[in-house]
Amino acid sequence: MARHRYRRGRRAQLLAALLGVTTAGAVALTHDPAEPAPLRTPPATGPVAGLYLDPGGLAPRYLRNLRGSGRHAEAAVIQRIADQPAATWFTDARPGFADRARRLVTAASAAGKTPVVTLYFIPHRDCRQYSAGGARDAQTYRNWISSMAAAMRGHRALVILEPDAVAHAVSGCLGPRASAARYALLADAIDTLRAEPGVAVYLDAGHPGWVSASRMAPALRRSGATRARGFAVNVANFQTTRTNLRYGTELSRLLAGRHFVIDTSRNGNGPARRVRGDRQWCNPPGRRLGHAPTLRTGQELVDAYLWVKRPGESDGACGAGAPPAGQWYPAYARSLTGS
Repeated sequence: MARHRYRRGRRAQLLAALLGVTTAGAVALTHDPAEPAPLRTPPATGPVAGLYLDPGGLAPRYLRNLRGSGRHAEAAVIQRIADQPAATWFTDARPGFADRARRLVTAASAAGKTPVVTLYFIPHRDCRQYSAGGARDAQTYRNWISSMAAAMRGHRALVILEPDAVAHAVSGCLGPRASAARYALLADAIDTLRAEPGVAVYLDAGHPGWVSASRMAPALRRSGATRARGFAVNVANFQTTRTNLRYGTELSRLLAGRHFVIDTSRNGNGPARRVRGDRQWCNPPGRRLGHAPTLRTGQELVDAYLWVKRPGESDGACGAGAPPAGQWYPAYARSLTGS
């Protein structure tokens, strides 16, 4: 029992270190490499403790447009989404991508908050589905990751690394050689990102309705997950928080006790049961906003509930009136609020 108290105390100390910035502005690194990279929980300020709200997100921009045009009733609905911090996604190598990342983390640091950054540029991304694309080859991807790591240097960030990448490989999207190459590429990315002391990396681990923990864990290990802070579950999906807690806890047991984060952005009603095919995950009807983003989950292994998928942005052009993936979808945004 005394040893257990010591370990919990040690973890609390570590949790206060990784994303802490010294008074001189330099990021402090004081963690034991054998432990998961620690994550600081900042004091509660504003509507959500510690997480940065990116004013450049589509929901805040749409809200400003509604208010500017006098559509105050609709603005009150969208405000339920726009007032919550959500991840900022980086999905291409267009000129200026690293500068955009640097501006994001600099603004978050100035506000005393931590941004959530989703990196989504793996070669053969999304298995030729609605979000197909990514880097043209492995070296291009390595260079891109290095640029992103450099852009975040000296700042705090929670990084969600490559949604679906491991789960797609495990479920047969790629052949054996291509899967092995992907795992190695993800492991390299984790090593590059974790070298920046303020960056906590969570490798995406799919969700409990897709790949079992017993099949997912070995692939996550090959992808370097035990060298990351941990893993992310339910990104852009709708599984309930309770179901994700069970899944994440089982994965953690298989991954040397790594911590995890849960995407709660749209899981308020759980997964859709009466739709088939891609409509189960692509803008399914009847879904609702989930638990508000927070770094205070009350769960020892869960570092955060996050809105990784930004509510109101389309999953893809999979239904009448649905725009391409990542574009603002006003009707779906309203439906997620129950309006």
